[in-house]
Amino acid sequence: MARNKITDLNDHLFAQLERLNDETLKADKMEIEFQKAKAISGVAAQIIKANKLTLDAMRILKDGSVGPSDMPETFGLKQLKAVS
Repeated sequence: MARNKITDLNDHLFAQLERLNDETLKADKMEIEFQKAKAISGVAAQIIKANKLTLDAMRILKDGSVGPSDMPETFGLKQLKAVS
């Protein structure tokens, strides 16, 4: 399983932007890049939403509204707390 980071997402997004900005691409290749860009953008939006949700959960945990045992395991906050 890949262990990508938000910085990797940024790299992918900027690489796609560079491909879209390539003035040497013919119309058919540009259409392919455009479709890829739409797909990448959709996946990126979901990754960003998931990371924001985790950050929001961490804020709630930090402010003491709930304890670590109250957080769903899917957030991985117990592992994050153990690391910090």
